[in-house]
Amino acid sequence: MKAYTGALRDGRAIHYVDKKRWLWLLSVFYPLQPFIAIWLHARTGNEAWIVLPFLSNYLIAPIIDWAIGEDRNNPPEEVVMQLDRDPYYRRLTYAAVPLHFITLIFAVWYAATQPMSWWAFVVLAAFTGLTAGLAINTAHELGHKNSKLEKLLAKIVLAVPAYGHFTVEHNRGHHKYVATHHDPASARMGESIYKFAFREIPGAFLSAWAVERERLESRGKTVWSANNQILQPYALTALLSVLLLVAFGWKVVPFLMIHNIFAYWQLTSANYVEHYGLLRKIGDDGKLEPCQPHHSWNSNHIFSNLVLFHLERHSDHHSHPLRRYQSLRHFENLPRLPNGYFGMYVLAYMPWLWFKVMDPRLMELPHVRGDLDNVNIDPAAHPSIFLKWGRDKMIEPTCTDLPDL
Repeated sequence: MKAYTGALRDGRAIHYVDKKRWLWLLSVFYPLQPFIAIWLHARTGNEAWIVLPFLSNYLIAPIIDWAIGEDRNNPPEEVVMQLDRDPYYRRLTYAAVPLHFITLIFAVWYAATQPMSWWAFVVLAAFTGLTAGLAINTAHELGHKNSKLEKLLAKIVLAVPAYGHFTVEHNRGHHKYVATHHDPASARMGESIYKFAFREIPGAFLSAWAVERERLESRGKTVWSANNQILQPYALTALLSVLLLVAFGWKVVPFLMIHNIFAYWQLTSANYVEHYGLLRKIGDDGKLEPCQPHHSWNSNHIFSNLVLFHLERHSDHHSHPLRRYQSLRHFENLPRLPNGYFGMYVLAYMPWLWFKVMDPRLMELPHVRGDLDNVNIDPAAHPSIFLKWGRDKMIEPTCTDLPDL
């Protein structure tokens, strides 16, 4: 395996080997899961196989994360520059882009041309949409980089889930206002994922449009132009959709509608668990405090991180957005999720269970200290939350130290 060598301050050499180097290929091939279900259905004729990817993601994957556990190791800072510059890791993100298109085109072809019941058609479209949500994750990794190629590939891959405004809103909106009341993509304590979705999905688009309008107008350009970074990927989506419709017929329309809804839902699920209830405060100078690692929920669970380009080390990502996925760090005393994202999604889909598990974790965080003034609360849920977690029920923090950046 490839070793990276650096020098410590005292002159001693330090060597680092990324033991997960080849396992990162899982992030590239994970979106191909619909092929497995389609192959099994084609071989057996049993439509029950179409459901298999749902079971593997929302039952088997959380169990794997629980069984394998967490990896809290960090690459030494002395070799991070070498690790970031290794082209192997960039090429994996490049390779994922065409595979997202291949998955969508093949699934559309199969659903539109092969005999299957209406429910199997819906399930296949839904799960293909969830894997298209992973295309947004690929765009997330690519869109944060300064490379023109990577920014272009981010726009291209967003054509698959029909979510062309993502990089604009995420980079210039979400990262600016994360863990505040102004951010549509930061979930609030007491807010169910279903209520959050109705705020986050339209809110993200409106936020992106406002940001892009401001950027273009500051350059003396109209928002309705080829320079609009939101319209560019949406134009690719329209072109792709028309080509699929011409090639495979009217069934493409309901397939893509279901597909896109579930792609949006996948992103909403990730956004919901990443910043639930966390709050950045306004300082005495009236300025918003800088985003710190403790403003994101973190997870070091191995399997789900390997299939999501390390997305779950979200705390370091928000503190250092340009840092590449293979170099993201773990910090002690961070807000920690009890499972990987797939398991947390299942928990979130049952709000009563989510609140039971996550609200105590939120209130016990060292920077919250049982004080609701340190929590991003859903205004509609505030009365019930105050009754349960009010100042007369202060919680002793389990730790007093916060991580350094």
